Amino acid sequence: MATTKIIYFVVDGRPEQAEFPSDCPAQDVKEVFRAAAEAGPYDILKLYNTKGNMINISPKLESNIRQTQYKLEVVAADCKTNSLGSELAAALGFDLSAMEKRLQALEKKILVDSADMPSVMYEMRNRVESFRDKLESVEHLSWLGLFKELTEGTNKPSPFYHKRSLRKTKEECQQVMENYLHMRQWEDAEIMVLLQLMYIDLDFMSKFNIEIEVLQQFLFEVYRHYNNIPFHNFKHCFCVTQMMYGLIWLTDLQNKMDDIDILTMLTSAICHDLDHPGYNNAYQINARTELALRYNDISPLENHHCSVAFKILEKSDNNIFRNLTTEQFKRIREGMIKCVLATDMARHNEILNQFRSIMPVFDFNNKKHKDVLTMIIIKVSDISNEARPMDVAEPWLDCLLQEFFNQSDMEKLEGLPVSPFMDRDKVTKPSSQTGFIRFVLLPLFIELANLFPNLEQHIIDPVRKALDYYTEMENALEMEKLNRTGSSQSDKIGKPVENQEESKRVQIQLSQTKP
Repeated sequence: MATTKIIYFVVDGRPEQAEFPSDCPAQDVKEVFRAAAEAGPYDILKLYNTKGNMINISPKLESNIRQTQYKLEVVAADCKTNSLGSELAAALGFDLSAMEKRLQALEKKILVDSADMPSVMYEMRNRVESFRDKLESVEHLSWLGLFKELTEGTNKPSPFYHKRSLRKTKEECQQVMENYLHMRQWEDAEIMVLLQLMYIDLDFMSKFNIEIEVLQQFLFEVYRHYNNIPFHNFKHCFCVTQMMYGLIWLTDLQNKMDDIDILTMLTSAICHDLDHPGYNNAYQINARTELALRYNDISPLENHHCSVAFKILEKSDNNIFRNLTTEQFKRIREGMIKCVLATDMARHNEILNQFRSIMPVFDFNNKKHKDVLTMIIIKVSDISNEARPMDVAEPWLDCLLQEFFNQSDMEKLEGLPVSPFMDRDKVTKPSSQTGFIRFVLLPLFIELANLFPNLEQHIIDPVRKALDYYTEMENALEMEKLNRTGSSQSDKIGKPVENQEESKRVQIQLSQTKP
């Protein structure tokens, strides 16, 4: 009696499993995989083992477990679905579609006649696919100016790009215009889709066997646990994660650190402000809130964010790490706690000084060095608003000030110490930013750029422009104030703030708040 084999594999990021008798006909085995890939009758299937080597789809296929699942790819889809490359190729004077059809027929004939595919065929297929990708490559990652060529690595196109006809239809354009006219901002559901695409684009789905349904449920629970407050809300979560995602690509971290470290960093960014109440650590401690009592005044908010994150992950349906080993999960948990706790601005100088001390001898093979780097990168991501275009950054500053003012109003009502940088009667938009940019943002960003020099144009130059913008605004407000009071102190206008006093004021702020 023939034994039954169970084969675990992933196709298009979806985990699948096949079951068949060991004496099953070879064609039947291939049809099982063809059905899982939703491939056409003439499509060519490729199956890879965990080492990336191609293996034959046959009844002799070795059984495996989820941790050693194979990877299934459709490498010769019907050319009719790839219209953009064909149209561009035609414009260049040759028929790419005909070329692929001939290659497809040849591949099929070889597979029928022999179980082994000559290496020359793989080379031919790779060249055709590479050429099509070059025709269809795009730059993405929005305003950061970041991009990666779609032909890098495995020649697998980014999910941010979808093959479609070159020209938009009239109906399509009209629908987009209607949506545009009624859309004031990104919808939360759309943000969840973008977060999902980050996991797919970084290839986490196949590397860590994350089921798409589990990822979606995890992101929904994350969304549900961000509160409706002016600044530390779900959209702030996305902004921080998007910056983290951009930095990962721009610094080429995937080739410098382990995949599990990258997964930890992105997930930490998503979870870093879960269930934020809108009142900072100073308020929690002074008001003796339940959070301050629970965590003994030690980073109450950050500890709470971590706790909520792992409560979400405790449920199997939400646990994107459920297919990892115990050791892998332990490593991720340790890393996430380290990253999220690092966002407490009271620890800013401590972490920045650690990074400065190891910079002259920084080594990506040194775990302690990498741990400090992950803390620096999440800190940069968390307070990166001023690295964005002004029309994006300034509305976020308004939201932050609104949250600050709400807290100072509550502090006054409850007779608590009032944070001076949150007092609506004392703080202006430019005064809140000039010192923070000069003594917090720039030193932090500059240290990271010392390790990754290409970051200067992307995060340091915009922050310097923001400093100039708010300095000019502050000078203008001061001039207006002097004109109203008739003061003769106009000679002070345009002079920089005394660095020593301003630095001291900012250090006091750092010990009291998490921006």
